[in-house]
Amino acid sequence: MRKIKFKLPSAILRKKVKITLPVCGLILALVYFFYSTVGVSAAVLNGGSLTLTDSQPSASSVSYTLDFDNVTTSSIKCIKVVLSDAATGGSAPTGINTGSVAYSVANSDYVPDSETWTAAEITTGSFKITTANGEVPGSATDATVQVTGITNGSTADMAYFAQFSTYDNVDCSTSPVDSGIATFIYTTGQAVSLTVDPSISFSVSSVATGQSANGAAVTVTSSSSTIPLGTVTSSANAIAAHDLAVTTNAGSGYSVSTRYSDKPTSGGNDVDDHTGDHTTPTTMSAGTEAFGYTTEDTTYSQFQTNKYAAFTDSNALIANNTTAVSSETTRVAYQVGVSGTTPAGTYTTTVILTCTPSY
Repeated sequence: MRKIKFKLPSAILRKKVKITLPVCGLILALVYFFYSTVGVSAAVLNGGSLTLTDSQPSASSVSYTLDFDNVTTSSIKCIKVVLSDAATGGSAPTGINTGSVAYSVANSDYVPDSETWTAAEITTGSFKITTANGEVPGSATDATVQVTGITNGSTADMAYFAQFSTYDNVDCSTSPVDSGIATFIYTTGQAVSLTVDPSISFSVSSVATGQSANGAAVTVTSSSSTIPLGTVTSSANAIAAHDLAVTTNAGSGYSVSTRYSDKPTSGGNDVDDHTGDHTTPTTMSAGTEAFGYTTEDTTYSQFQTNKYAAFTDSNALIANNTTAVSSETTRVAYQVGVSGTTPAGTYTTTVILTCTPSY
């Protein structure tokens, strides 16, 4: 957990106030995929991936999205997924709960959904999506299945497997059609270096006072786990920054996104969001209560120069590449401002960084 600290001086509030923002519970959502044959007569899926909306152990209401190529375009009546600690057989991840699993029609295109498909738990950690009449997948490539309502397992940094298979029978056992295996990890690290097939690493490094962040000078020195914003007055905003470094040979590159848990709050008070948003970021003025982020990734040229967007509780992309990279580094910055009437108090929030490889 990285902490941000800043103080409101006595000149504004008639007393010295220490404000601490612990920031950046760093989350790296990591997914990687390899191929296997499950069932002698089933065709092998490839070119796929597994994505979790939240990779934290024991996180609830998580969506799991599986995407595959080489899909057989013949009728299926069952899509079956077994989450396990082994590529075949094995046991469900400790603490996982699939009792509330639901099929997301809006975010799935594995089948056209002209029939009614219903998700149901088979046993803890496994579920099926079935329809009585059957349907033919609409495409052999980029066929996606998403389910919602899963509570993640409780063990971090352990490889798990999603055993995926389809059948032309609602018993989800006979008449196999396709099969494949994806792997995934629940992770909560701070200084994160994770490995996928073949490899990916993600790290957060400090940026010193006086260095430039999108055209403005950094006012405080960060570390990989702290952002001490120091004394903030209505006449001078505080700026801190991090360097995000990614190495991966994933064929389609990677993306990094950011979000926060809520506004920085102290009791019933909070620091306002900045008025700029991700599509139309704007500069931040001293004397205005605001909290926001910026990125130097030129893919998001709207942030150039010294323009910031408000954090939200939804992921916003701040770094991206569509090819394999080695130590590609993107600088991101965080800026906070206060007004002369910002109440004294200790303000806290959590900022989450998520790095996802693309295969």
